Amino acid sequence: AMATRLTRRQFLALAAAGAGVTVLSADWPAQAAPSVSGHAVLIDVARCIGCRSCEAACKAYHKFPAGEAADLSPTAWTYVRTQKLRTPRPHLNLGADGAAQRTIKTQCMHCASPACASACPVGALRKTPEGPVTYDAGRCIGCRYCMVACPFQIPRFEWRKPLPVITKCNMCAERLRRGEGPACVAACPMQALQFGTQPAMLAEAARRIAGDRRYVPAIYGAEEVGGTSVLYVSDVPFEELGFPVVSREPLPAFTWRVLGKLPGVVVTLGAMLTAFEAIARRRNEQLAKEEEQTR
Repeated sequence: AMATRLTRRQFLALAAAGAGVTVLSADWPAQAAPSVSGHAVLIDVARCIGCRSCEAACKAYHKFPAGEAADLSPTAWTYVRTQKLRTPRPHLNLGADGAAQRTIKTQCMHCASPACASACPVGALRKTPEGPVTYDAGRCIGCRYCMVACPFQIPRFEWRKPLPVITKCNMCAERLRRGEGPACVAACPMQALQFGTQPAMLAEAARRIAGDRRYVPAIYGAEEVGGTSVLYVSDVPFEELGFPVVSREPLPAFTWRVLGKLPGVVVTLGAMLTAFEAIARRRNEQLAKEEEQTR
């Protein structure tokens, strides 16, 4: 299922929920109600200008090497990707080739019922009451089940380290414990990112959609995989922006049904990838030495 499409009555229900008012709506599906506790980040694709301030702030806060990221990695927990659009739209940003495009911040979705946590046999990943899905490297055994289980393909593995760990966005969990918001949110100059309680962010998303006809009537993350703590609104359909089409049902119920049949495959594949990467790295180092000697 793609992002939750909302009627006017559903928008009003969400807005009222954000104000602390209980509203019953006959056409509001039960699974679309705010189901994620704690906090959430609302990302407004229509407001993003692709400045990558969020990306730089994330790198600075976590002491990662500076520079623009090409994808998520162990040293890039968030990155801003560019999506070319099939349908021309006069109000959208144009790329160097003149094609319409949108820029989208990408990071862990912090699912309400994270498949990565349910797949982890040692509890290295867990959903916290504040909202983030956090990772404990001290518990990790390197099985990489979380990478297979994640429907958004978020966790990354430190292939180059002798004692590698899994890495991903933790929504600046330590900042949240101090009463602060994520570093990326504070850095956005266009207020394309907003941080608050889950009901408040759903209500804000609904208000933006109801108040501006450019927005598509959908909130990505309101229902996807049972709800997430990262929500999106957009003026371009999520299908066209390349968002993954995922189930509305939480995935943990299916996780071990599949992974329980594949432990040997997962571990063997991981070992093979590690070996291939090591061979390629040594080969590149040897070629670099040979080139240096011939100069």
